Amino acid sequence: MQVIHFVADGWYARYDDGFEVGNVSRVVDAAASLWSASMPGAAVYVGYDTRDGSDEFARAAAVVLSAHGLDVHLSDSACPTPALARAINTDQGACGGVMVTASQRPAGMGGLRIRCADGSAVDALDLETMEALVPPDAPDITGEVGTVDLMGPYLRTLHGLADHEALAGSSLSVVVDPMYGAARGHLAHLLEEEGLDVHEMHGDAVGDFGGLHPEVFEPWVDDCEREVVEKGADLGIVCEGAGDRIGIVDERGNLVPAHKVVALIMDHLVEGRGLSGRIIVPQSASALVKRQAERLGCEVVVCAAGFCWVHDEIVRGGVLLGCDELCGMCVPALAPTRDGLMEALLVCELMGTTHLTLTELVDDLEARLGHMDYGRRDVRLGSAEIQTLRNVLPGANPASVAGQVPVHVNHMDGIRLEMEDGSWLLVRPSRTEPFVRVTAECSSAAGRDALLDAGAALAHGDM
Repeated sequence: MQVIHFVADGWYARYDDGFEVGNVSRVVDAAASLWSASMPGAAVYVGYDTRDGSDEFARAAAVVLSAHGLDVHLSDSACPTPALARAINTDQGACGGVMVTASQRPAGMGGLRIRCADGSAVDALDLETMEALVPPDAPDITGEVGTVDLMGPYLRTLHGLADHEALAGSSLSVVVDPMYGAARGHLAHLLEEEGLDVHEMHGDAVGDFGGLHPEVFEPWVDDCEREVVEKGADLGIVCEGAGDRIGIVDERGNLVPAHKVVALIMDHLVEGRGLSGRIIVPQSASALVKRQAERLGCEVVVCAAGFCWVHDEIVRGGVLLGCDELCGMCVPALAPTRDGLMEALLVCELMGTTHLTLTELVDDLEARLGHMDYGRRDVRLGSAEIQTLRNVLPGANPASVAGQVPVHVNHMDGIRLEMEDGSWLLVRPSRTEPFVRVTAECSSAAGRDALLDAGAALAHGDM
């Protein structure tokens, strides 16, 4: 028997270290036990990504759910997580869903994301309950489950929300890179239907992702950056494996920092679409996002890392945009959870409305809000070292950091140190992985790097 531990929004493991049908069935059996007890016979949705074997794992999950008397709707094709979320969210009789995906993790890993009745990630309390319900052995269940189309309704929803006039008048040339993931074919088709000139790359059925890690960071976006320049395209859009997040490449072949994309979309939502509301961000959010919110007259709420905290604020209402630590965005007025394809539409709408290049948009953003250099490092530590750091940080109060005296210290999630010149440093031990996330921002690259060095030293116990 392999011990199952849930992290973040579900369970993840390597294919060569436990991610197999028996353990998948055990995990899903726990979720099914909870759902069937609270909502007997409720609808439940199952989706899967494009990794090798994901369709087989999804079918195994569906069979287990059906055996518990739940009304199972299994996707008839690979789909992004937001498509599954939309299906759950629009079905008033749904209790939740299961997405077979390891998201941005390497191809050698598999995962099960558990979704709750509104399509968002299940909360920590329910995950803890499910973990306790995981049986010691795989249930001995066989059967057949029918399939449904999740992608058609999802793409029609996105099409119905798009600003067709702005997109059609943009004459944009776009390189779309789904990184062999769940958005392959779908985002390109959506943008083509809106009249854009689209070139898709990495869109073939390659279950091991051809050596790529499907995450929107360097160096994995290098191919798209080169393709944008070679094609003379206006922008590139890179989708992470599950379609939750995107990266934007400008016309010069440079990856636009994700927090600047957030700030640009905020501007488009308020001044382009006439929306309003609160902005929900983690402690690691860029000062530019907060300055943009102030400029637009939006209240900013800072929460701990993890989209579950953003979701709590969304449930309370009045949220314009919620953003996670990696800048995955949810616009509640348009989508129930983080949605990379919706984000791509909004970026293209912004360019079509303003008739500016991405370089011009970013330059204008910095002219209004100032320039800040943002950076992040992940410092790997042993489990004992991380636990020691967790114990020490709540009482930490460094007298100086990188030659500066902190004017404000926040211990909400790790330690955040703010300096008089507006620069800041955040040191946060991950709750799910063996590293400490060090994030910093300053008006100069040299100042940012000095803060990152100081944060790494602090993570190693040099306080």
